[in-house]
Amino acid sequence: MRARSFFISTLKEAPSDADVASQQLMIRAGMIKKLAAGVYTYMPMGLRTIRKIETIIREEMNGAGAIELLLPMVQPAELWQESGRWEKYGDELMRIKDRHDRDFVIQPTSEEVITDFARSEIKSWRQLPVNLYQIQTKFRDERRPRFGVMRGREFTMKDGYSFDRDQEGALKSYDTMYNAYQRVFSRLGLTFRAVAADTGSIGGDRSHEFQVIADTGEDLIAYCPDSEFAANIELAEAFSLIEKRAEATEAMQKVPTPGKEKCEDVVELLGRELTQSMKSVVLAADRVDEKGNALPAQIVMILLRADHELNEVKAGKLPELKEGFRFATDKEIVEAFGCKPGYLGPVGVKEDVVIYADLTAANMSDFICGANEEDFHITGVNWGRDLPEAKVADLRNVVEGDRSPCGKGTLKLQRGIEVGHVFYLGTKYSEALNATFLDETGKPQVLEMGCYGIGVTRLVGAAIEQGHDDKGIIWPDSIAPFTTVICPMGYAKSEAVRAEADRIYNELKAAGVDVILDDRDMRPGVMFADWELIGVPHRVVIGDRGLKTGEVEYAHRKDLANKQMIKTDEIVEFIKNSVKVA
Repeated sequence: MRARSFFISTLKEAPSDADVASQQLMIRAGMIKKLAAGVYTYMPMGLRTIRKIETIIREEMNGAGAIELLLPMVQPAELWQESGRWEKYGDELMRIKDRHDRDFVIQPTSEEVITDFARSEIKSWRQLPVNLYQIQTKFRDERRPRFGVMRGREFTMKDGYSFDRDQEGALKSYDTMYNAYQRVFSRLGLTFRAVAADTGSIGGDRSHEFQVIADTGEDLIAYCPDSEFAANIELAEAFSLIEKRAEATEAMQKVPTPGKEKCEDVVELLGRELTQSMKSVVLAADRVDEKGNALPAQIVMILLRADHELNEVKAGKLPELKEGFRFATDKEIVEAFGCKPGYLGPVGVKEDVVIYADLTAANMSDFICGANEEDFHITGVNWGRDLPEAKVADLRNVVEGDRSPCGKGTLKLQRGIEVGHVFYLGTKYSEALNATFLDETGKPQVLEMGCYGIGVTRLVGAAIEQGHDDKGIIWPDSIAPFTTVICPMGYAKSEAVRAEADRIYNELKAAGVDVILDDRDMRPGVMFADWELIGVPHRVVIGDRGLKTGEVEYAHRKDLANKQMIKTDEIVEFIKNSVKVA
């Protein structure tokens, strides 16, 4: 490719509404152009990276025995109603009507459609196992689209689905896809972790996320440096930090704490440590009677040591909250506890309020909590003596230094960006849509399913979040829009420079190197700034001065200060050996 015949559109400044590095750099490098909130045009430079990602995914999926197909973007509402997700999915599901007033959705995912496909096409055990995938546009109507392509509304995703005759076969398919995903992300040249994860709204029993490690990541990963254990913080088990509850040594006493609503302020006033204080989080589960009429919400008080944070995924698995919950309103809190938030505690609470204590909170003694009276707290509170024993569950986020669930060390935390997810679904969708096959005896059996996704366009943003500096993007070779750029100094003026640039370009191209020759005849500083912004990994600079000694200059985008002079008759071989083939 020659730069004059390609479309290069770089900017010195990013728009003011671009709020993360990847969004800023993709716009400045001419990779994307915003059309509407969360909707982007993928420019030629950006599309080259997307196509490279897709190629690696296809090669690994096909190599693992998966078969590509293409499902429609627009799907009939009946399938979503049949699965129960028409109501449950929420406002992110874009619902539309056709001219006949029939309901459709723009797909955010394709479990319903692929299950419908399977129930009509898979008739016999002889057709199993089968693994189908697509790379297709998706749409989720995000309330606040942000972070560029990492949380847009329209995006490209690879989603795949396996169908097996039994659980044993389904878990084998899961492992096959898990291993294929490991190869995909390794070939993409990214630093990543596969972590145990919650199944979320898709459902299922077994789940792993693939997280690109980046300081700007939304997700927090807990891992053990001394083992292979890694889990999303939502799923990481948090053991009690107090091995055994101590005996009570204080009398319970109500003390004035005027204006002190935060635990940090209360312990400072009382001269205590934060670890001696208990905090309350009040949740509500909406209920209806047999006729569908609204009942008062079930109020659930969660108790945590004051230095810990509630894990909402864990809370959502409590029996009282598993059908959905929200944070209680101020009005509901006053009705249940007789006090506004900030002074709440478990002492003397009404019987219809369900109280859960986190494992650590359940082992606390002589603790401080709210008195359910404004401007007052209670000290010296003890379980059993001053209040009934609460229900106990793991309800907090892990923190660095916690004992690892693997038993081989302590946990550390790092941030990541989720770019892939594999689920074992079981029969969640096949039962709902009656997707069955006939076994060897001629009896119908429900299909076992797995689900496997990769955020193709999200990967572009994640790679940039992981690899960039103040000059621009730093791509891995495997997904850079071009792996090599030739920068001739005075291409239009110097015949020697032009001839050598053309020779090197043609030989690299013939050798299969993805190379671009910048024949725009720009000033060196402007030319270099463009390619440093775009992030091409390998740069060859050709000038009259170097040619006099038979040399050209080479620099790698990761280490621009460490330039090398390479003999002109060796540069092609040098580049071929330097480029890392995916």
